[in-house]
Amino acid sequence: MRSYDLSPLYRATVGFDRMMNLLDSAARVDESAPSYPPYNIEKISDDAYRISMAVAGFAEDELDITVTQNSLVVSGKKDKVADKDAKFLHQGIANRSFQRSFELADHIRIAGAALQNGLLHIELVREVPEAMKPRSIKIEATAPKAAKVIEDKAA
Repeated sequence: MRSYDLSPLYRATVGFDRMMNLLDSAARVDESAPSYPPYNIEKISDDAYRISMAVAGFAEDELDITVTQNSLVVSGKKDKVADKDAKFLHQGIANRSFQRSFELADHIRIAGAALQNGLLHIELVREVPEAMKPRSIKIEATAPKAAKVIEDKAA
């Protein structure tokens, strides 16, 4: 497995410590990470995404979606009591419990979730607050007025 040194990027960025830590941890992802259940992540538009997970055999009440800070956790718990009485000749459908975590970027909101044909669809939307959107700053020929007021008060 390759390891990448991201320290040169720290010199050229300010305030991106969290992103750099995520990149660093992504580079160290273990090959034995759980692969069940399989999932897709789609980009619907510039500000909309969809996570689709194959959860065949799970009912809505057996699935749980939790969002905390910048983390989305999807978990499923199967009721083992119902399967005790069954005698399988072949069991190819996984009926095991799972927990899958996703790191979310800032300002990502969960818009909704739906279970259709064995697929759990989770809709995500990026909503950047007005105060965080890019804005243009006018350049003035004289010193800013706020600096003059501070100088007068200090004297």
